Amino acid sequence: MGSLRVVVEGVGAAPFGKHLHRSLRDLAEEAAVEALKDAGVTADDVDAVFFSNSVAGIVTGQEAIRGQTALRGTGLLGKPVFNVENACASGSSAFLLARNGILAGTWQTVLVVGAEKMFHEDRIVPYRALASAADLSDLPEEAASGASPVFMELYAERTRGYMERTGATAADFAEVVVKARAHAAGNPIAQYRGQVTADEVLTSGDVVPPLTKFMCSPISDGAAAVVLSSAKAAEPGPIVQVEVLASQLVTGNPLHDGDPAGYVAEAARRAYEEAGVGPGEVDVVELHDAAAPAELEYSEALGLCGPGEGPSLLRQGATRLGGRVPINTGGGLIARGHPMGATGVAQIREIALQLRGDAGERQVQGARIGLVQNAGGSVGGASAASAVHILARRSRSR
Repeated sequence: MGSLRVVVEGVGAAPFGKHLHRSLRDLAEEAAVEALKDAGVTADDVDAVFFSNSVAGIVTGQEAIRGQTALRGTGLLGKPVFNVENACASGSSAFLLARNGILAGTWQTVLVVGAEKMFHEDRIVPYRALASAADLSDLPEEAASGASPVFMELYAERTRGYMERTGATAADFAEVVVKARAHAAGNPIAQYRGQVTADEVLTSGDVVPPLTKFMCSPISDGAAAVVLSSAKAAEPGPIVQVEVLASQLVTGNPLHDGDPAGYVAEAARRAYEEAGVGPGEVDVVELHDAAAPAELEYSEALGLCGPGEGPSLLRQGATRLGGRVPINTGGGLIARGHPMGATGVAQIREIALQLRGDAGERQVQGARIGLVQNAGGSVGGASAASAVHILARRSRSR
């Protein structure tokens, strides 16, 4: 791969939320057009497109050519379009593949679009779609049909074990949500921008104890997009560039993963090694808080604190804006929302905005290194895919 470098040249998004009257195409086109405009390029400049989507086949019925149908009005058809499906890590997987194509010298400029429509007038449909991200042979018939919240049951089981190991409490998880909502208040695309109190989180209704409704990421519609280019292709350009230092993905193995977050730690280890940085150098983090306790668990797995120190990191205020290592400045999955195929791309977008200094009232001052962790699916209780990306702010003379 030589000395080629890959930069995030542009970002875009369509608002996350409940959009019953907007199509997947409508959301995807909005994000893609915004990213191209932000990058200062046109569809003609794009060499290839990676389209990330997880459950359109179940929710809308569109299979096989999801990217081609979603982007047909953008002027991108005629380019190679690759459809990527990898549960909630679909966006991260598309990003990794696009970057690798540039590093290999196959393309110079690639558009990555993640989009998902999850809301449906029949509420069983999105729950059935979510259940499909687990190995159905592991699930009882009721769960596989979408009649019960499969992943929240898995998360709740893990959470109870985490509480026993670390002394974390439901009050800690409530504070994660309070923080996420406070951060999301400054994010125009976030699904939930209204702030909440810890008591409101704790009394929002049980989903699967100890998880309450507000502790769980919501059903969401939305889209996000990024333009990746070789650093050479990006010349001339802005003085500030966001370089992709590392992009790694691993699959959890239920036969070997005794630690529920071991696959995250392994992906992080590989990413730190590739990037040539350590966790102490990371300034801002986007991690996969599909349920609030995951923030504490993954903080440890990413090396942001020691084993068992996730609750302490939170209580110290280190993960809030203004703290040592702010986590989920865009609101995370809990508050920004979680349209499955768009989430990984939205996380990249947030870190890119932070490193460019364009995050507005949620800006982490002086941020130079950002990390994204995105996970998806379940095979025997292990994550089916877990990705970690590391990005850095680069300044150069004109």
